[in-house]
Amino acid sequence: MRAVRIHEHGGPEVLRVEEVPTPTPGSGQALVRLEAAGVNFIDLYQRRGLYRLDLPVTLGQEGAGVVEAVGPDVQEVRVGDRVAFTNVQGAYAEYVVAPVWRLVRIPEGVTSQQAAAVMLQGITAHYLTHSTYPIQPGDVVLVHAAAGGTGLLLVQMAKRRGARVIGTVSTEEKAHLAREAGADEVILYTQVDFREEVKRITEGRGVHVVYDSVGRDTFDRSLDCLRPRGMMVSFGQSSGPVGPVDPLVLSQKGSLYLTRPSIWHYTATREEILWRAGDVLSWVRTGELRVRVDRIFPLPEAAAAQRRLESRESTGKILLVP
Repeated sequence: MRAVRIHEHGGPEVLRVEEVPTPTPGSGQALVRLEAAGVNFIDLYQRRGLYRLDLPVTLGQEGAGVVEAVGPDVQEVRVGDRVAFTNVQGAYAEYVVAPVWRLVRIPEGVTSQQAAAVMLQGITAHYLTHSTYPIQPGDVVLVHAAAGGTGLLLVQMAKRRGARVIGTVSTEEKAHLAREAGADEVILYTQVDFREEVKRITEGRGVHVVYDSVGRDTFDRSLDCLRPRGMMVSFGQSSGPVGPVDPLVLSQKGSLYLTRPSIWHYTATREEILWRAGDVLSWVRTGELRVRVDRIFPLPEAAAAQRRLESRESTGKILLVP
């Protein structure tokens, strides 16, 4: 089978399309023939070496397809089932072996491409809005990168929970998309200081929570956007890692809360995966949650797909198809 692997860390040029043996599922595993794979920032972090893995390794952690074979002691899925997953290494390939407890059946009415586009980012938006900071009706929230793959889903879920949503974007085109997703206010951070705009919009009170996937470029000013006892949720670093934080700063700025959540800790059990993925996929099926696919690349063009994501010009999800 074909797989996109890296033998060293570096830029997109280190991605190689190689022929490797098709894996065989062991106990508690299933072989999935992939129909679509998601391209995510964690793939870039692994490629660069920010998140270290034993090399060589096949990139990709999110995908959807059809179960081709199962190993011993498998009851959760059967051959022929349409399934989706996230946080399973090796999705940039034609086949992947996955632990069955992480596989979710795709409901009728949802395509494999939709499922692959929404598993990681949809579940992320779900745990951020339902668990990390459980949004209450009337809360005011700030969503950075509101027209990105996760940002568009975050905006929609925050609105479902009754929030007033302020989004930041870089262009007028992205502002239009954020408003379509339901954002009440959209700030073009390339034209104005988003910190000052948030203060103006909230009449100096600040927001209850900031959802920040950008990292280094926005972190310090995001703290200034919070009201006393507000929560800073730093869940990504597309602009680079955040530097060291003095806890005393959180006290000085209003007894703030700071968290750096990981999807691993919010999908630690099969029950939790089924809850979050079940909500997300059912909302996609009914049209309550709209999934925007930015670009679809053939598997051999994984480097171009990553460059597209790295440029931060994408609006929505980037997919690979075998």
